[in-house]
Amino acid sequence: MSSTRPSELASADIRDEQLYLDRLYARLDVLREQSDQRLRAILLEAGGTPQGRSQREATRAHYAEQLAQMNAVENGLCFGRLDFTGDEPRYIGRLGLFDEDRSAEPLLVDWRAPAARPFYLATAVSPEGVTRRRHLRTKGRQLTGIDDEVLDLAAGGGGREDVTGEAALLSALTAGRTGRMRDIVETIQAEQDEVIRSGLPGVLVVQGGPGTGKTAVALHRAAYLLFTHRAQLTKQGVLILGPNATFLRYISQVLPSLAETGVMLATLGDMFPGVRARAEEPPAVAAVKGQVAMTDVLARAVADWQTVPHDFVEVDHDGYPLRIERAICEDARATARRAGRPHNIARSMFVTEVIHALSLQIAERIGADPLGGDNLLSEADLAETRRELREDIDVQAALFEMWPVLTPRRVLRELLCSPERLATAEAPAELLRDRDARWSPADVPLLDELAELLGEDDTLRKRAVARERAEAIEYAEGVLEIVAGSRSLDFEDQEEEILSAMDVVDASAFVERHEVLDTRTAAERAAADRTWVFGHVIVDEAQELSPMAWRLLMRRVPSRSLTVVGDVAQTSELAGTTTWEQVFEPYVAQRWRLAELTVNYRTPAEVMAVAADVLAAVDPSLQPPRSVRESGVAPWARRVTEDELPAALIAAVRAEVAEAGDGRVGVIVPQGREGELGHELMKALPEAAVGEQPDLLNQVVMLTVRQAKGLEFDAVLVAQPDEIIAESPRGLSDLYVAVTRATRRLGVLHTVDLPKELNALA
Repeated sequence: MSSTRPSELASADIRDEQLYLDRLYARLDVLREQSDQRLRAILLEAGGTPQGRSQREATRAHYAEQLAQMNAVENGLCFGRLDFTGDEPRYIGRLGLFDEDRSAEPLLVDWRAPAARPFYLATAVSPEGVTRRRHLRTKGRQLTGIDDEVLDLAAGGGGREDVTGEAALLSALTAGRTGRMRDIVETIQAEQDEVIRSGLPGVLVVQGGPGTGKTAVALHRAAYLLFTHRAQLTKQGVLILGPNATFLRYISQVLPSLAETGVMLATLGDMFPGVRARAEEPPAVAAVKGQVAMTDVLARAVADWQTVPHDFVEVDHDGYPLRIERAICEDARATARRAGRPHNIARSMFVTEVIHALSLQIAERIGADPLGGDNLLSEADLAETRRELREDIDVQAALFEMWPVLTPRRVLRELLCSPERLATAEAPAELLRDRDARWSPADVPLLDELAELLGEDDTLRKRAVARERAEAIEYAEGVLEIVAGSRSLDFEDQEEEILSAMDVVDASAFVERHEVLDTRTAAERAAADRTWVFGHVIVDEAQELSPMAWRLLMRRVPSRSLTVVGDVAQTSELAGTTTWEQVFEPYVAQRWRLAELTVNYRTPAEVMAVAADVLAAVDPSLQPPRSVRESGVAPWARRVTEDELPAALIAAVRAEVAEAGDGRVGVIVPQGREGELGHELMKALPEAAVGEQPDLLNQVVMLTVRQAKGLEFDAVLVAQPDEIIAESPRGLSDLYVAVTRATRRLGVLHTVDLPKELNALA
């Protein structure tokens, strides 16, 4: 396989490619203008039947999405070309484009289409009919370079067989980081392509070490699935779950650049509507919350709210005292619990049973036959008595005290803030916290579990909606009567022939026409609805999720259509997993498939040689991914005194900034050092980003290992590796994460002897 640089190409060849690019952009401009005009026309329309308005909204959303897609692919619209023996060349890009005559071959083939696949799979050994693969490098609408691969063994091929598009790939890998992840659509490799194009159904686990492109593969898979299963997934939605908000900002531009804008990006802390859980808590506490045993704790916590009086409760009803006896309440509670319904739904059974018992008390008191016969009250009388009891404020208050309507947030807050409730629920005492503590990500699966245990009695909500609609119809009737009564007297003699407003539309139809349609996307509706069921869920850094978090996720995707991306060697969370079997056995048994990514595209060989020793200490059975390149720069370590550490770190940062040019420098520190070293760094370099959610667009960013998950930098400085190890029982996994974030250079600063796992730096 041979490669031809732009300088070796005839100027006519370059000119021809630029002319073709111009043709593609001209067609894109026409289509964009057509969609814009149609969208403007739709927005000018108003009124109509509910069905017509719904159809119009669907059409509006369609053209709005088209416009967004075409705007998103402006840069890098076309990036490749395939040449075949005796056939026309095939151009590959981010979006499919046709001439006005759609019966002809496409001007541009969408990278996700089957016809584009040889661009990623063809090699000299297996060319798939391709004689030449051309990578087009562009800036805006201008061609800036061409890389050719001749897939013809007779021509004397060379290069590597484990990567395709070697020149384009290495160019992308050695480019400076920008603080935002770029797509890899131009350089997808064969093992990545297999994962991206894998079928929709079932659980696909993508296991890959640092730098293998797991995150990029997951994002491109989302784009591919939306292209292939557009109707289904646009309606149901696709969820991508990431480890933290910083990570979501880092990947936020990838899917739009692939012409997909309707995917929901979220962290675990976003998965309960109305709650943004960002607070940090001790890892040991998060680990306790993450265990499945918490389901029993929460069930006992809910049951603790279902109380009965010690002896009896006396209430006044129409001037007469009524005794709600303990035995009555115990029987009612037992009946409600036996039904197995959620707390708020079962409450109506408890109330019904108590009300029935109270109605019999009243019947015995006021309806007894003085001669000892049957009760004088009829069934209708008893029904009226029960209705009155239900409406009695004192009775309502007493029953609400015994079996209140609860919300997940109230139950969990009261549980975690009360030693008594923790003890009753048999919960670990270390869960106790202050009442004003903010929600943490580990709280969200507990809130979700409580929502299942409590249920939602929407009787009152439905009554309110019905009441509002009745009021709207009543108002509309008044409006229509006014309109009908205001007809000109000039038409009195022709009254029978003139239609009034009420003849054309009744009040109910009038209200329907003016009801506001829900114009939110599937992603927006899903974010507001805890019970939303997704068509597909993609989980990044999946090894970090606790068993309770998996329970939450599985409720969101009962079809079990998931792409799970992670590396068990990088598990940091104490409630995380070290085997995929452990995760999926409760849900799909052995019915899941594994794909492994084995090539490291990000981390140079010099850095991976250091990381390999750390990985061996984590688990000797694990093999590091093989790097495709060397940086030519050896990683280094420098010992300083405790007093020298801040100044040495700042000096090292400045040196790395000078080397990086426009690239990014990441400083990874132990969590216990973040405040101290971050303060010193900000004093010396005010433009640096430090804090809970640092801005990755800054050239220098200081992070903890947890914040650095999934990120990459041109240069990485790791401070105090011994403290990183000591901070967690899984500290070696944390160190492995820290030393594999670099794309070019790695440096380590330490005040004590290096951990033996970093002896390669000694």
